[in-house]
Amino acid sequence: MAKAMWIVLVVSMAALALEPPQTEAAISCSTVANDLSPCINYVLYGGATTAPPPEDCCNGIKTLYGQAQSTPDRQQVCSCIKSVANNASPTIITNAAALPGKCGVSIPYQISPSTDCSAVH
Repeated sequence: MAKAMWIVLVVSMAALALEPPQTEAAISCSTVANDLSPCINYVLYGGATTAPPPEDCCNGIKTLYGQAQSTPDRQQVCSCIKSVANNASPTIITNAAALPGKCGVSIPYQISPSTDCSAVH
């Protein structure tokens, strides 16, 4: 389950980016997990294939991207990811990092357990 949570959270970084800053984060780790739960099987078992991610997965990424309206929101999503980063294998990280692009979402940083969440804007 820790790997699945990691995947959900890593993918959530894809939803961060490019909105004007506000003062408080409105996104919780539960929101991140809920929005990205359709991506779990793809990241665990199918991310390295050429098959596209499930539509529900991409919809979740796009929904979270739309919800992350402020710098604190994006940093919170990043922190959720980092909280379980040590439980993910390199393959899972690679699969998760590829999802934003496969879903047509462009993010300005790499999905990685070494991402500095304080630098996410």
